[in-house]
Amino acid sequence: MADLMKGKRGLIMGVANDRSIAWGIAKAMAAEGADLAFSYQGEAFGKRVEPLAQSLGSDILVDMDVTDDASLDAGFASLWEHWDRLDFVVHAIAFSDKSELTGRFLNTSRANFKNSLDISCYSFIEIARRCEPKMTEGGTMLTLTYGGSNRVTPYYNVMGVAKAALEATVRYMANDLGPQGIRVNAISPGPMKTLAGAAIGGARKTFRHTEANSPMRKNATLESIGGTAVYLASDYGDCTTGEIITVDAGFHVLGMPQPEQL
Repeated sequence: MADLMKGKRGLIMGVANDRSIAWGIAKAMAAEGADLAFSYQGEAFGKRVEPLAQSLGSDILVDMDVTDDASLDAGFASLWEHWDRLDFVVHAIAFSDKSELTGRFLNTSRANFKNSLDISCYSFIEIARRCEPKMTEGGTMLTLTYGGSNRVTPYYNVMGVAKAALEATVRYMANDLGPQGIRVNAISPGPMKTLAGAAIGGARKTFRHTEANSPMRKNATLESIGGTAVYLASDYGDCTTGEIITVDAGFHVLGMPQPEQL
């Protein structure tokens, strides 16, 4: 390894288990020398995250509920007791009522629309606002999106709208924070076999379809996504901001399925 992240400190938000995209990013960051802290929501997730964090040499874990300002304030106050500077934050947080990720998008309820946008998009703004003062030497803010933001994807429904809002947020925050040397980007993987992905109806069919039709005939891996995150957060990503970086083995370039799949 090249120690691309040596001396950099980063907060990883959204690890649920060892198949989470956030975990793939954390492993790649740690392998390149980064010092990591982890957030979690509630005791149950805390018990899952703690051994994973320890395996990467991290003992900084903070409990945060991104829908609760007091919880965010307390969580970041706890983090700042350990660190006086932050170099990157990874926001891998999204949620929607599983029962509304089937059927017609038109049937999305007002309550779930608000909740999905709050957790999946607005939380990134709240987190950025709290991290900005500690990025005294510049830094990187990363989030995760999906192609359902700009192309209709079966079963994705309101999450597509939430991710579209998140991608617009990336661009506006990149403009706001650029003068401070802070870059804001999103990584857009293809379908992944994660806990969050499993909540989406037809997840297995979607995974098989993209694997059979992508130009590389495979889906993204945690390692490929982690490596992309390292690039964006390292000094090599110094002039990359406001971008949506797609990591899906090329599936997004297709207009139709491969001939053998028609």
